[in-house]
Amino acid sequence: MESPSRSGVFESKTDDRVERFAESISFDARLFPQDIRGSIAHARMLAAKGWITATEATQIEMTLREIGEELAGGKLPLRIELEDIHMHIEQALIDRLGDVGRKLHTARSRNDQVSTDMRLWVREALDRVDVALAALQAAFVGRCDADADVILPAYTHLQRAQPVLAPHYWLAYVEKFQRDRERVADCRRRVNRCSLGVAAVAGTSLDIDRRMTATELGFDSVTPNSLDTSSDRDFVLESGFVLAMIASHLSGWAEEWILWSTVEFGFLKLPHAFCTGSSIMPQKVNPDVLELTRGKSARVMGNLQTLMLLVKNLPLAYNRDLQEDKPPLFDSFDTIEAALELAAPLVAGAELRRESIAARLELGYLDATTLMEYLIAQGMPQRRAHHLVGGLVGEAMRQGVPLAELSLDTLREHAPELDMKVYGVLGAANAVAAFRSEGSTSPERVAEQVAAWKVRLGEAD
Repeated sequence: MESPSRSGVFESKTDDRVERFAESISFDARLFPQDIRGSIAHARMLAAKGWITATEATQIEMTLREIGEELAGGKLPLRIELEDIHMHIEQALIDRLGDVGRKLHTARSRNDQVSTDMRLWVREALDRVDVALAALQAAFVGRCDADADVILPAYTHLQRAQPVLAPHYWLAYVEKFQRDRERVADCRRRVNRCSLGVAAVAGTSLDIDRRMTATELGFDSVTPNSLDTSSDRDFVLESGFVLAMIASHLSGWAEEWILWSTVEFGFLKLPHAFCTGSSIMPQKVNPDVLELTRGKSARVMGNLQTLMLLVKNLPLAYNRDLQEDKPPLFDSFDTIEAALELAAPLVAGAELRRESIAARLELGYLDATTLMEYLIAQGMPQRRAHHLVGGLVGEAMRQGVPLAELSLDTLREHAPELDMKVYGVLGAANAVAAFRSEGSTSPERVAEQVAAWKVRLGEAD
């Protein structure tokens, strides 16, 4: 049996090769719950407006729910000749209800039907991603109390720069993922507009109530322009961008923790449940989950590129090209959700190698900037202080000691105004304690931020 989409105008059946080339059931079958929901809402609206009877609407709804259960249980055969999930559901409805089933497509096109299904699916997927991001944030915040006394070197250009508290490091990622959550929420607002009722491209001459359908499906509003709606996939591209940003943040975190887990850094012990071994080297504990998180981010970014290229030169309104938006979108959501599912327990289960970190903490002159600012506080111009401290670092390097181990006489050779008080800002711990500015690694500021994030994430006692 041919697809219900082929009208009497056709003089021959579809070539089998075209059916194989054009089918989308192999990837859009996952939209069946959304298609069932949208169809039920459409049937209820048609009944309310008098296009079908209340009895017919009830028959359609009950049968659609049965079809949905069969699809969920894998009991409804999927056939290439029916092209997509929408035609499968409609054909199953017609097979069981005859003309009553044929009435469901009144005032509806596959164009607005597909768009609505996609909006429903994306909305649900965005909500899942938001929950997973919140769980990852909670994992980082959950580390903060236990790691509150650990000082880490912060890097710029992958060179040691200044000392920071470990919780300050964890909260940096919390902030990144918060921006991701804000983008998810912003994207969701534009997703949450109902396409049903714009029909193919110009609307319908039949008296319908689009706002009833939108309310039934939990949308905030209806799309205002039928021509735009038929062609619009901005919400798909925007979702792809949001996911690409999440992928970028996950990849950066993964790269950093891969480095930190090496013997060369020695900062971190990864939970073995999230690592694998080597087929030949028995000592290896490989950070495969982190490496795959970093690697899979490329797919998500590539999918965004695919989506951008897909729509870049399409004329108004609907074009069959848009069928191809689903594989990259589904893959991006699947990839990000899988990565986030592993990220939170990995973060919670990792251990900082405190002794290794502390043993090398004073390497790299992390307190140099704090010494410069100490001199500025004594009245020295910034550029003079910057040059002077550079000279002191050079002297410390020649002696092979940290700044805190330079004698006062040596310090005063460069800055005669210095006295013993200067040692109060030298060394990583003193440097951290000296910070004051909002957003800095000051212990007081960090404690405030940890407390604030516990409240925001519902983790406060």
